[in-house]
Amino acid sequence: MRNNISREALDAVKAHIEKEDPILTHNKNVLAFEQAWADWVGVKYCVMVNSGASANLLTMAALRELKGEGEVIVPTLTWVSDISSVIQNGHKPVFVDIDPATLGMDIDEVLSKITENTKAVFLTHILGYNGLNQKLIDELEKRGIPLIEDVCESHGATFKGNRLGSIGWASNFSFYYAHHISTIEGGMICTNDEDFYETCRIYRSHGMVRESKSEAVKQKYKDEYPDLNPDFIFAFPGYNVRSTEINGILGLTQLKDLDGNNELRRRNLKLFLENLDSEKYFTEFDQEGNSNYALTLVLRNPDEALRDKVEAAMREMGVEFRRGLSGGGNQLRQPYLRKRFPELNPEDFPKVDHVHFFGYYLGNYPTLETEKIKQLCSVLNRITA
Repeated sequence: MRNNISREALDAVKAHIEKEDPILTHNKNVLAFEQAWADWVGVKYCVMVNSGASANLLTMAALRELKGEGEVIVPTLTWVSDISSVIQNGHKPVFVDIDPATLGMDIDEVLSKITENTKAVFLTHILGYNGLNQKLIDELEKRGIPLIEDVCESHGATFKGNRLGSIGWASNFSFYYAHHISTIEGGMICTNDEDFYETCRIYRSHGMVRESKSEAVKQKYKDEYPDLNPDFIFAFPGYNVRSTEINGILGLTQLKDLDGNNELRRRNLKLFLENLDSEKYFTEFDQEGNSNYALTLVLRNPDEALRDKVEAAMREMGVEFRRGLSGGGNQLRQPYLRKRFPELNPEDFPKVDHVHFFGYYLGNYPTLETEKIKQLCSVLNRITA
């Protein structure tokens, strides 16, 4: 991967720092980036935080506050913070296998695991692929179950022309190194629900009511707790996960290049998959609306000899790769879940187990040369078990 922060963005930070008395903590640039991101995604409200993991954490805290504790259906292929945030907020994760074409959750399995205790479906859009379909959206709406989208790896991907992150009750983004847009560290929570928005704003800054933008919310707490200083009423057991002006400036400066860069990412993925040997490697990924984060390489069959030769060839070429695809593969094989849920068998989820052992992601970025992609495919295609 490569750092996606442009020289123009760094110069904008430099210009701000060189002001006579620059404000560096959360201020006008963060607010401006929140509004710009809301406009770009297509939602009413955004809350910027210091990481995508913090976005997950606050989203699950707000879910608990507004909907109560219960079951949250989660993918077996995702980043650790999606599942840890569920556990940390008192919810019970319910796991489902993946759809190989999207690397997202198997939608039929999601629907089969909904119970009267289901509080939300927390779906991850993996590595730039769209993980939604209309059947899931319609069924969740019919049953009154919130859909929460993790879009940390899929900025700009779409479903039926709408940007991912604008479809569910809430969504989370990450602006970490090499993501589609980077603010060094950073994350964003998006929603059209005002109550959810105000709850996240309060949770973001120590649980302080004064962080709410709603005068009605602030007045409610003033009336209910007249013995407290209105500036220091702590409604929730909150966190301090605010961002900074530097992060806001970086986001604002780079947002204008995001759509163009995503076109290049899509081009790179298409070229990669078209040039791979489809007898050795799985190439039937659903590319509709994708905004590829990383090139996806999955062996078609569970062939350990071929796998070992593929890894050796990539190391020899100096190609960096991550086995297991997103988040280190099957999360049920990770210690933090094995210790907590020893009764769950990772092998009961065979499709994610396949990519755990025989799937990889490789760096993709807008300046990646097409000749390098073709050269890599040529080497991979010549490998025999």
